[in-house]
Amino acid sequence: MITRLAIAPVWSTDQDRSLKFYTEKLGFEKVSDLTMGEGGMRWVTVCVPGKPETQLTLMDVHSGGGLDPDSAEALTALVDKGVLGAMVLGTDDCRATYEELRKRGVEFVQEPVERPYGTEAILRDDSGNWFSLTEAHVDLDTEQDWA
Repeated sequence: MITRLAIAPVWSTDQDRSLKFYTEKLGFEKVSDLTMGEGGMRWVTVCVPGKPETQLTLMDVHSGGGLDPDSAEALTALVDKGVLGAMVLGTDDCRATYEELRKRGVEFVQEPVERPYGTEAILRDDSGNWFSLTEAHVDLDTEQDWA
């Protein structure tokens, strides 16, 4: 039985730059930064402070995930273009977090707006992935009619 989400990938076009972005701008903590075997893939993970049970792995588009060169190039183009949505980042106060992150230099493609499920802003990371920054006004663990 699956009991939780442990690690989710976020595609990175530069792991050093991404690690700096996630730790310094978003305030995540570094959990791991190691190489898998000699000449192997670099494994970099971060988490929300104090929440290591759910991590993001900053997966290099060129050496991670076993992609062939053509697929890595296509994926890089999609990430750079900003068409890949990664996930939802939860917050207790979307507007305050938006202001805090904007002051740290985080790029937002949408200011906070009211949605049927809560207040949401959309940000992009250093590689181009977009994230929803959401302050939920409904219980996301129960079925809802958001129409």
